[in-house]
Amino acid sequence: MKKQLIAASMATLMAASLAACGSSAPEATTKAAAESTAAGTEAAPAADSKEYKVGIVLFMDHPSLNQIKDNVASELDRLSGSMGVTFNYADYTFNGQGDASVLNQISSELISDEVDVIIPIATPAAQVVQAAVEDKGIPVVFSAVSDPVTANLVSSMEEPGANITGTSDALNTNAIMDLMLAVNPDTDYVGLLYSNSEDSSKQPIADAKKYLDEKGIKYIEKTGTKTDEVQAAADALVAEGVDAVFTPTDNTIQQAELGIYEKFLDAKIPHYAGADSFALNGAFMGYGVDYANLGTATADMVAEILVDGRPTATFPVQTFDNGIATVNTETCEALGLNIEDVKKSIGSLCTQIVETKTEQEFSK
Repeated sequence: MKKQLIAASMATLMAASLAACGSSAPEATTKAAAESTAAGTEAAPAADSKEYKVGIVLFMDHPSLNQIKDNVASELDRLSGSMGVTFNYADYTFNGQGDASVLNQISSELISDEVDVIIPIATPAAQVVQAAVEDKGIPVVFSAVSDPVTANLVSSMEEPGANITGTSDALNTNAIMDLMLAVNPDTDYVGLLYSNSEDSSKQPIADAKKYLDEKGIKYIEKTGTKTDEVQAAADALVAEGVDAVFTPTDNTIQQAELGIYEKFLDAKIPHYAGADSFALNGAFMGYGVDYANLGTATADMVAEILVDGRPTATFPVQTFDNGIATVNTETCEALGLNIEDVKKSIGSLCTQIVETKTEQEFSK
């Protein structure tokens, strides 16, 4: 009850603070509400088992990020049983709603709660959390950080050098471009749609430009940091008459995908992106890592650090094969493409082809 009263007071204070600043940003998810975001009930531990407090900080609601959170939780439950300890994440799971001030508030509360580790999911969340806890001695194990070095989170992928390590969904941009040209070799005008406020998008966009320059393919950039701006950017790309659109692992664009995919469908423009969640939300094709596996691997790293005492400073950041292409079959048909022809054209360019249909979230 004390926890709930403290959390409720925090939410009220946060709302007042945001209102005073004239902000429309959402309130922090409090502990009482955070319990509903946890991915199920924790495994029942032995009565005398050691308990570790595990903070989970979701950057925003987003199918891939939610999938990571759910798989972190289920793997921690499994490890609780097999290792004879308790990983308590249900009391310390928060959603930052894509707002830096909320993420800072969450970080402060987790520090106050003296959690044993924090798992920030996505680059912006990792940056805020690391800045808050760097001198507090709390290990940070991030997940879904595309370029931890460029984001100034680690010194190197092999030896992070501080209290932080994690798992990366680093994107092979050239591979996506190859898929695009395999489906339509006549592509000669590409739209680059991304948020210029996300560090994770900078390198993939630079890589895409280099690739397209070398191929002599024209491109145009459109950006947005809010949903209405993303929708306007999508409209501008349609008006430009681009042949295809590319988006990296960009959280801002992904969150807006359900609101823009039909714009591209109506114009017969395929949208290629750096995560399977884009295809789930209507884009033609997503390409990248298995986010369920990413969550499981992140939880395994947490267990090694907390239970086995492995130091974060020398614990290499884990990367994964970018070999899975996810194709939305409904979108494929709406674009006038045959799914079997598409699979034949890209089969040699990826390790696996997954078919999906348009939904809001991945099924558990």
